[in-house]
Amino acid sequence: MVKIGYKRCNIGESPGPATDRLWNDKGAWRMMVGMRVLRGGLAAALMMVALPMATVTTVSLVPSQAVAQTAASIGVQGNRRIEADTIRSYFKPGPDGRLDNIRIDDGLKALIETGLFQDVRIDRSGGRLTVVVVENPVIGRVAFEGNKKVKDEQLLAEVQSKPRGTLSRAMVQSDTQRISEIYRHNGRYDVRVEPKIIEQPNNRVDLVFEITEGKKTTVKAIEFIGNQAFSSYRLKDVIRTRETNLLSFLGSGDVYDSDRVEADRDVLRRFYLKNGYADVQILAALTEYDPARGGFLVTFKIDEGQQYRVGSVEFQSSIPSFDGNSLRSLSRVSVGSVYNAEAVEKSVEEMSIEASRRGYAFATVKPRGDRNFDAHTVSIVFAVDEGPRTYIERINVRGNTRTRDYVIRREFDVSEGDAFNRALVDRAERRLKNLDFFKSVKITPEPGSSTDRVVLNVDVEEKSTGDFSVSGGYSTADGFLGEVSISERNLLGRGLFAKASVTYGQRARGYALSFVEPYLLGYRVALGLDLYQREQLASSYVSYNTKTLGFSPRLGFQLREDLNLQLRYSISQMEITLPEYLRNCQNNPVPSFFPTPAYINAHGGTVANPNDPSNPFTLNNNCYSDGEASLAVRKELASGRVLTSALGYSLAYNTLDNNKNPTAGVLAMLNQDFAGVGGDVNYLKTSGDVKLYSPVVSDVISVLHLQGGWLAKTSGDLRMLDHFQMGPNLVRGFAPAGIGPRDISSYFMTGYGDALGGTKYWGASLELQMPFWFLPKEVGMKGAVYADAGSLWGYEGPKCWAATAECLTMSDNSAKIRSSVGVGLIWQSPFGPLRFDYAVPLSKDHYDRVQEFRFGGGTTF
Repeated sequence: MVKIGYKRCNIGESPGPATDRLWNDKGAWRMMVGMRVLRGGLAAALMMVALPMATVTTVSLVPSQAVAQTAASIGVQGNRRIEADTIRSYFKPGPDGRLDNIRIDDGLKALIETGLFQDVRIDRSGGRLTVVVVENPVIGRVAFEGNKKVKDEQLLAEVQSKPRGTLSRAMVQSDTQRISEIYRHNGRYDVRVEPKIIEQPNNRVDLVFEITEGKKTTVKAIEFIGNQAFSSYRLKDVIRTRETNLLSFLGSGDVYDSDRVEADRDVLRRFYLKNGYADVQILAALTEYDPARGGFLVTFKIDEGQQYRVGSVEFQSSIPSFDGNSLRSLSRVSVGSVYNAEAVEKSVEEMSIEASRRGYAFATVKPRGDRNFDAHTVSIVFAVDEGPRTYIERINVRGNTRTRDYVIRREFDVSEGDAFNRALVDRAERRLKNLDFFKSVKITPEPGSSTDRVVLNVDVEEKSTGDFSVSGGYSTADGFLGEVSISERNLLGRGLFAKASVTYGQRARGYALSFVEPYLLGYRVALGLDLYQREQLASSYVSYNTKTLGFSPRLGFQLREDLNLQLRYSISQMEITLPEYLRNCQNNPVPSFFPTPAYINAHGGTVANPNDPSNPFTLNNNCYSDGEASLAVRKELASGRVLTSALGYSLAYNTLDNNKNPTAGVLAMLNQDFAGVGGDVNYLKTSGDVKLYSPVVSDVISVLHLQGGWLAKTSGDLRMLDHFQMGPNLVRGFAPAGIGPRDISSYFMTGYGDALGGTKYWGASLELQMPFWFLPKEVGMKGAVYADAGSLWGYEGPKCWAATAECLTMSDNSAKIRSSVGVGLIWQSPFGPLRFDYAVPLSKDHYDRVQEFRFGGGTTF
């Protein structure tokens, strides 16, 4: 045996003397012997280790194969709540009823994937298979701390961890991310969410999410790059994202939302396509957080291309028995007009529906546009082809927890078993979005059970449809006004509309109840019921009070997407009274706009007529009595309560691009009412109103407003109250009921006499609306300049009264033109729309009432 001495060394330490001696004393021979001995020892040691290992390996493999387990023989340890048989059920035996290593491994993975256990392992000791588990604890409660902007109920509905459920670490992490996403959608990107687990007895825990909400992250600036045809000011109107401003706390449009910014890209693209830019590309929507400004900068990169006009419109059909030209009347595009992709889509929709009605259920209408890049025109061809014979196998409605299925399904013009028509499906999706019941609506087709079957999946996300509002406003005609209302657009989840409101103001008071069933007896016919009471008090414009109680059922028909018809019946009872100061001047105060008794006595019982100084007004015993009211008013008083029963209709045509803030399109209305279906009144009243909006230059919008009306008696006499009463609603610069024939014999009482109204009127107005470019877009303020003209004439009511042998003295009853020019300030404020007008009359009658300044507006909060 060779004995070698050594010394343990640290890294980098030199060998010691013993080692030196080994090499110095016969170093070469001794080194060779030592190395051989060392090699022999290592080899012997390896053999001794390898043999037992091989023996053990052989022994452990043999029982695994020889003693294969059955599912029933598996032992279970560590389970407290979960039954042992439940755990064994995850181990699926083979055809021979035994478990091999692969099936045991599959069962182990299946148990882990359940999320019920913190740890799962297999123990093979003793030749028996044992599953050892450590169960996840049960959640006693889920709580949220630090959340002020998002309620507990909303967060609890979003997280997957629930009370009495099993705690899963992966699920908790997922819930943490979900809570963060909720806050980010609310514009709070600095949010921090930290889950805390509080141990409780009996393997239970409390899960607490500690939330640091952070400040709201807003959009500080919106920029557009590449826009030439439309200014950035105009494009900011198109998108939904808004820049932050001093009044942003009243809304949420300035809160950064990545989904909304992405949706704005599509909104911009559709806007350009609607205005003829067929080559437009929204290249990017870039967002960048600016730490210095504490918000996001949003930039849209646009490649507009050229504007196209329609060069030609043709119709083709590959179906022998179908004439494509027969669809020409349904086209909404015309030669020479600006190309409008939206109009093309609606044309395709109408044509597809018409083809289906004619029995061509599988016919498809496909538009084709051939562009002439030099002439900047598009030749549109509507091609009618026999589409694939595909049927709708099933319509799945998902995501509606409150809205009934049939409310969604009835918006489809197709059902299960019908031919699949893409245009009709797109129309249904648009209708569902217009219901305003859902945050989002998406209809996606997927293959059915065979190649000629398709399944439609309708995914909706519901939102709140109830409104409670308190409104306030002021107008120069009605003074201060307040309203409280409560409404529901989706009553009981059945798609019904109901509203109740109460109004109280200085001169106007009342209540109204409304109910609408949009699908009467399953048909696309809306039934509406209105019950109302209105009271209008005397003012400086009229000398009498009116009180009206009415009920009106109506039926609404949507003839086209832009054309609606309403049929109605109305029955109302009206009563007029005089205020106290006109009934007894001895005991009641006189309003400020009436001459005082001292003034009367000082003038010897007469008051000067400013329009005719040579003919002063004579007073009657210096007393404000019924005799001082207009003859027409007193005759209405003698009639008492008057019942009006009338049939009528309204036809509305609407192509506005935006109903609240239109910049292009037409809004036309025709109304006609026939009174005399019972009741005390007989007449035929017709009125029409047309507004045409069109852009003039960048951001400047012209509004042409035309209106007119005609009243004809069918039998008997017309009442004064049935006549048209006009003022600033016809020509601005005049007071309410300030235009047209007047009873000047009652001039003393009201300062201008009672308005009698007229049976005919016309009006025309041209207005230019323009923004204030020096103000931020989000202020929502713009100016207007306008010129108005119109006339009201043809009073045909009572002029003499045999009971008192009186006849009224009437001002000019001819069609004299009134006109004015003025300026206005329009403010789409967070408090509601406000408008200020200052108009100067250019032509008027002597007895017309002027009101140069007018203000109106209100809010809902």
